[in-house]
Amino acid sequence: MAITLTTEFKLKIVEEMHERRKLYDGSNGAFAKSLGISAAVFSRLNNGEHMGLLKTTQWIMMAQFLGITIEDRKWNVARTDVFVMIETGVQFCKAHAKAMICVDDCGIGKTFTAKYLSRTMKNTFYVDASQAKTRQAFIRLLAKTVGGESKGQYFAVKETLKFYLKSINQPVVIIDEAGDLEYEAFLELKELWNATENYCGWYMMGADGLRAKIERGIANKKVGFAEIFSRYSEKFSTIVPRERQDRNAFYKKLITDVLSANNCDPDQINAIAKRCLANDSGGHIGGLRRAESLLILIREAE
Repeated sequence: MAITLTTEFKLKIVEEMHERRKLYDGSNGAFAKSLGISAAVFSRLNNGEHMGLLKTTQWIMMAQFLGITIEDRKWNVARTDVFVMIETGVQFCKAHAKAMICVDDCGIGKTFTAKYLSRTMKNTFYVDASQAKTRQAFIRLLAKTVGGESKGQYFAVKETLKFYLKSINQPVVIIDEAGDLEYEAFLELKELWNATENYCGWYMMGADGLRAKIERGIANKKVGFAEIFSRYSEKFSTIVPRERQDRNAFYKKLITDVLSANNCDPDQINAIAKRCLANDSGGHIGGLRRAESLLILIREAE
């Protein structure tokens, strides 16, 4: 079944394109590459043209890059403790060209925060490593994201990527789901850090699998892991408490903060928080994804 995109949706993409262009210091041509379009097409879109310029697949790729979905469900931003921790870390890495690792529970808003920062902070680039696990896929995706050339010989793509990261004013790269990177792709992080030292900030994110991967690699003296950990400040940033009572209190506040920011009824908030905090047999607590699902179910039932 063919997908039909409305004019309204296309205009929404173009509007977001204008806003994101303001946050990128590179050329129009480089910005166009990050969107997957030519400089000529970008110029015409920028001048108000959009009819017949792009195929549906190109519009969809632009929408995905810009974080726009056809479904209009949207969460208001809540400055939770998680949001503030990640924002502070990313700002530090950006300002001082340093690197950090954030490792914490799933479903606490790490990805939401990272994507939001990439849409609102200048020269801030977000890469989802779960979509590019291999060395080639990761480097090519990162190159495209920062506006470099992502096609051609792998060596040339990587060298151009390094050049772009050193040419942009105070860039910072957020690598989400970093634990999904294959070993060869993970090793590239050291080379990229070395090549962009004092020019580019790096912020790596993941769940317990990332922590385990790094700790196991260091313990087994696997090449690259100790060096990468050293360059990424030799510390895991984390915020969720380990002790059960403190964890419950943390999650209750997190869920309440997010639902309150989205104008939820207090009774709904209490009901959702109670169900999320009901541990399963493994002691797992439901996070923000679980809270969103419960909110949808409650509202559909009303």
